[in-house]
Amino acid sequence: MGKWTRRGFIAAGVVSGGALMVGVGIREGHRAPKLAEMMTEEGETLVNVWVKLDADNTVTAIVPHSEMGQGVFTSMTQMLADEMDADWDKVTYEQAPAHEGYANYPLGREFLMGDAKVPGFVQDSLNGGFLRIAQSMSLQITGGSTAVRFTGMGGMRIAGAAAREMIVKAAAKTWKVPAKELRTEKSHVYHDASGRSEPYAAFAELAGTYSPPTQPKLKSPDEFKLMGQPLKRFDIPSKTDGTAAFGIDVDLPDMKYAAVMGPPVLGAEVQGVDETYAADMPGVIKILNKGNFVAVVADGYWQAENAVRQLDVTWTKTGAESLSGGDIYAMLGDAIDAADGKGKEDVAVGNASRAAENAASVYEAEYRVPFLAHAAMEPINATAWVRDDKVDLWSGLQNPLAVRDEIAGALDLKKHDVTIHNVMLGGGFGRRSEPDYPLMAVEIAREFDHPVKMIWSREQDTQQDWYRPASVSRFRAGLDDEGMPVSWENMFVQKHDPPEASHIPYKIDNQLIQFTTADHHMRFGPWRSVDHTQHGFFIESFIDELADQAGQDGYTYRRKLVEHAPRYLAVLDAAAEAAGWGRAVPDGRGLGIALVDSFGTVVAQVVEVDVTGPEPKVVHVWCAADPGYVMNPDGFTAQIESGIIYGLTAALYGDITIEEGAVVQSNFHDYPILRMRDAPEITVKLINSGAKVGGGGEPGTPPIAPALANAVFAATGVRVRSQPIANFQEGLS
Repeated sequence: MGKWTRRGFIAAGVVSGGALMVGVGIREGHRAPKLAEMMTEEGETLVNVWVKLDADNTVTAIVPHSEMGQGVFTSMTQMLADEMDADWDKVTYEQAPAHEGYANYPLGREFLMGDAKVPGFVQDSLNGGFLRIAQSMSLQITGGSTAVRFTGMGGMRIAGAAAREMIVKAAAKTWKVPAKELRTEKSHVYHDASGRSEPYAAFAELAGTYSPPTQPKLKSPDEFKLMGQPLKRFDIPSKTDGTAAFGIDVDLPDMKYAAVMGPPVLGAEVQGVDETYAADMPGVIKILNKGNFVAVVADGYWQAENAVRQLDVTWTKTGAESLSGGDIYAMLGDAIDAADGKGKEDVAVGNASRAAENAASVYEAEYRVPFLAHAAMEPINATAWVRDDKVDLWSGLQNPLAVRDEIAGALDLKKHDVTIHNVMLGGGFGRRSEPDYPLMAVEIAREFDHPVKMIWSREQDTQQDWYRPASVSRFRAGLDDEGMPVSWENMFVQKHDPPEASHIPYKIDNQLIQFTTADHHMRFGPWRSVDHTQHGFFIESFIDELADQAGQDGYTYRRKLVEHAPRYLAVLDAAAEAAGWGRAVPDGRGLGIALVDSFGTVVAQVVEVDVTGPEPKVVHVWCAADPGYVMNPDGFTAQIESGIIYGLTAALYGDITIEEGAVVQSNFHDYPILRMRDAPEITVKLINSGAKVGGGGEPGTPPIAPALANAVFAATGVRVRSQPIANFQEGLS
């Protein structure tokens, strides 16, 4: 028995034409022959899935993730190339196509199995089983901070290590020397005793005839040459010079444009359309009633958008037309009341209610957060071309394989008759994991014999979103004579993913965490850091209130509660030290701190806020993060900074409000984004603790809202228990 995670999938190699492809071997046999026609061009040979070695000695990593600003093409390739001892100057990447052969089963396997140990002889069967699961789920998702910690650790590193071992074996046979006498470096094999050396490509044909190792030897961190280095990202040059292709950049011959209008109250259907004026507007080709939305197709986008705004559309009633945001919050609160302490159990340790009864004092608080839109900089768009029972779709998608299968199902087509051309995403944050907009584009384009690019206006983007759900959370803590918690009780509304988001990092012997549900018409979807964004605010705000009750500062109080966990302690200390915790700050300023463990990465943040202006202004954020091991420090730091800015935007301004069942906000004038002039200075300290590798894209977001709220309290003495926090500035004077 041995650990099988990060070692479980391995390539089988077949060679032709001097190119070697290494990927995943499963008991059903080599998959490369089935994929070769789709994946190869002249002079290339596809042998398997994840690694391609061309005759010119170029290593190509095939990456089953989407690029939406997180640098995934670089980090994935970096991990594979390091294990392969590849020459970074001769390394490139391809994005895996939306095809079942590239279903991301290493992600699913790592997610479901974690560090489970299995016998080595069942590796291929497990891989085959997980491949089938991934294919049945159309799993090719980018999200949840899974790329490095799941696909990278359980896939790309193994593929690179397997490729290296196969090449060494081939070199040993060719030179008639023991494999142990060979070494590899920068895509070359060396036999120092004889002075011989050859590029990897020289051994491609022979290496491809070998069965791959099922558990190749992976490097230890002290052997890393590329992992851990701040290598330059592949995607930055094209984004800098404007050549990067996003969905909104797609331009095809004879392409037309579509603008759309969805229901003001989510769930309504079209009852009638008066198109009298719009139909005669310049450039308008056709007006479509698609049941749950209307569209105008025109020669240009602005013509289509102007026309769709002139349509007089009546919508069916859903029963939600009388609801306001206050009504929904009341529904959430009523759901907690109705549960009456008997919600669905999330965590139960000790006897929290009895401990509270015997406590020296009891403290209670309630918090709430609003609906939030994703507000990605690139508006929602997709270009579709439907002809001859085939579909081509160009868009930026977080799960292209799932979209392919959704389109095939909607049009009753064979899956292979749908081709997805996935491009870079101008921001995703979970929004582009939903299939609604590519399906809309296809529904429109099937009416024409030419491609149609559908672009949502910013108003549609804001009002037709899959929102981060609003939530309410109530807490009760029993405190001892020194103000330390002896019990922790929490009841909240709406539990989604990940399941551990509501769990606390603090050592409290008696805990009861429960949840309940409440139904309303607002649809919800994944939003950066998902449930951690709500619970980070709830938990870290409440623990700060307990610290104040105990007459202690937030850092000292937390420190006592994580003395059992050296990793938490190190991160907390690093953030406090970086910020100079305990120093005097000018009048009108305050420091706040928060600690959140999410997606395998522990993050502590300290915020310095200035409340002397018309609204709170964050001056500086100090962040310490421990993801176990940082694969690319520059890329990881950028992701943490991005998470801070994204979370700070939401904490200060984010608020999707409802009137008469409809979303009020429509654009950046009433759903503002943090501007560069208002962005704080950010200091990030990275810690390589050696723990299991965690994610980078999401963990920077959850701590920022509570750290800011706690800083506002330090500056003003006013507790902030709901967001957006900027709204509280009026009451501070």
